[in-house]
Amino acid sequence: MPQSPDALDAVAVRTWCSLALEALGREREAIDAINVYPVADGDTGTNLYLTMESAAAAVEAVFAAHGTGTTAPARADAVHAMAHGALIGARGNSGTILAQLLRGMAGVLAGSGDPDHLRRALAEAASSARLAVAHPVEGTVLTVATEAAGAAAATAPAATLTDVARAAHTGARAALARTPGTLAVLGRAGVVDAGGQGLVTVLGALLEALGGRAPAVPVAAPPPAPGACAEPEPQDGPAFEVIYLLEASDDAVARLRARLDALGDCLVVVGGDGLWNVHVHVDDAGAAVEAGVEAGRPHRIRITHFAADRLRPGPEPAQRAVVVVVPGDGLLELCAEAGATTVLARPGEPPASGELADAIRRAHAREVVLLPNDAELRHTAAAAAEQVRAEGVRVSLIPTRAAVQGLAALAVHEPGRSFDEDVVAMTAAAGATRYAELAVAERQSWTTAGICQAGDVLGLIDGDIAVIGDEPAATARTVLDRMLSAGGELVTLVLGEDTPETLADALTAHVRESHLAVDTVVYRGGPRTAPLLIGVE
Repeated sequence: MPQSPDALDAVAVRTWCSLALEALGREREAIDAINVYPVADGDTGTNLYLTMESAAAAVEAVFAAHGTGTTAPARADAVHAMAHGALIGARGNSGTILAQLLRGMAGVLAGSGDPDHLRRALAEAASSARLAVAHPVEGTVLTVATEAAGAAAATAPAATLTDVARAAHTGARAALARTPGTLAVLGRAGVVDAGGQGLVTVLGALLEALGGRAPAVPVAAPPPAPGACAEPEPQDGPAFEVIYLLEASDDAVARLRARLDALGDCLVVVGGDGLWNVHVHVDDAGAAVEAGVEAGRPHRIRITHFAADRLRPGPEPAQRAVVVVVPGDGLLELCAEAGATTVLARPGEPPASGELADAIRRAHAREVVLLPNDAELRHTAAAAAEQVRAEGVRVSLIPTRAAVQGLAALAVHEPGRSFDEDVVAMTAAAGATRYAELAVAERQSWTTAGICQAGDVLGLIDGDIAVIGDEPAATARTVLDRMLSAGGELVTLVLGEDTPETLADALTAHVRESHLAVDTVVYRGGPRTAPLLIGVE
């Protein structure tokens, strides 16, 4: 057993993560078995384990980077790594909340690891997790965290770290035992809250890491109340769980919370400092991803169908179509060959809502996916969709902001699957595609990348000028390297009418030599297309 330290240091954090991962591994199946809230999908134990696994791996990476010297890494580095690892690896509702609990603790423990800071860390964890949940419910892990923090706060001023951790664990266990009497769905099923059970396990690991001994209490349900059913009742609710990491500002996330709250339930948004983990249950998964695209840059998008008996019934489609707005004749032909109904966007003459509505009607389909491929067309496309919906056509608008995002969406289109599944797959493909283009400056002007002169080659990434160059090849290489620095598997290049094939050949060779395992595809955009469009998936 670890010796009781005077302060929670990096070694104790590492031990805590290791013990918590080991304990959650032992209890994973048992926690899955009591998972009835908020959705009886039997994965809470697994999600907590995978979240903790990511946190532990991040801490191990800090130790590996520090080397094998006689000193350990700084405590702040270890706790921040733990929190960041949990954030990027959070799975499900329970894992997302656990990530916020660890983040709340890390923010306090980075300053000091003494008993008073541990008390404050537990209080901050409970408070921040409650704020991260759109509609907190008592009788859940939030209640367990709150009562654990309260028990820790009630310890004597002279209490040791072990005393504070033991009080938190004891308070959490007591709160967990009361959850069936607080939350009706737990009482009817005769189980304690699965997320709360996981938190008790994590706090037990903390106690052991600090030299204490957590009571060996197997995961088990209390006896059902008289007349209670042993199995959870069938639940109704949204059909999809949507999770993604999001790079966005605080203001954008505040707007995102409001929009997602209106779309579904079980909304949890955790994180900060520009990186967030978003979790929500919705019927319209495409709209949830669309909201993330509008707020910032979503990635690691995961969309899960709940049990089949909870999916919304709907008529089988008689016919489905995709309507695509394209900027050039070459792409028009390419999309038409893929079976899409196309609308040509002429320079300086974007299509009006009536033109888009006519294209949807021209598709002669009961279900239509609309790809505007331009951020400026979003409201126009939404108006067109509303016009045709009033005529009985089911229209889903995927807010693609560039032609390469539309190509990515069209590439995964499968008419044979359900409409919802098709929209989910297309939305995820579009959202996972970053876009860029080359343009030529017409005059001297200030840009986000500095001052450009007339004739300079501009590299725009996600709509913002990021690179100013003298010639296309070097500028395009710089743009590609910046985009691929965040990872990627496929580069799409769309050449304008006057762009030579040699540019595509040079860029393809550059990607092959500098970015292993990244494939490249090249298309001709034809007239009215920018000199070069780039997509990275």
